[in-house]
Amino acid sequence: MKLSNGVEWALHCCVSLTQSQAPVPAGRIAKLHGIPPAYLAKHLQSLSQSGILRSTPGPTGGYALTRSPDRITVLDVVRAIDGPEPAFRCTEIRRQGPLALDPEKCRTPCAVSRAMAAADSAWRAALEGVTIADLARDIEADSSGSAMGSVRQWLAGTG
Repeated sequence: MKLSNGVEWALHCCVSLTQSQAPVPAGRIAKLHGIPPAYLAKHLQSLSQSGILRSTPGPTGGYALTRSPDRITVLDVVRAIDGPEPAFRCTEIRRQGPLALDPEKCRTPCAVSRAMAAADSAWRAALEGVTIADLARDIEADSSGSAMGSVRQWLAGTG
């Protein structure tokens, strides 16, 4: 399964926004992560449309999380950026070719479709079990306790 770059960027942005007390302009978020502002803006809009972020217009505006980071899952972000569709789409190949089955023999999903659906369900369950707060804690632990403070200072313009 291949996710878009936007998923990675959106997850990092959401984690970063856990450290801000005020809305953060899109350009500042893009600069923090070294990503193209115009492309990031599209993803921030998707996060806003899905209810993960809120956008505040004006000179002191920007983006902020709409709810506690422990109530936003990685799956929420994936769905906002890449959509809710499963990675695998069965095309009923068993109905084609010289040994094609009759449609009435294809009323239940085939073994390939069942296996892929089970994998998709497991993947989604795993992502639903991880929150933005979990990611922030893990990033903080990976950095020996320095990452989130640095992000907080940088977003506030003091770092």
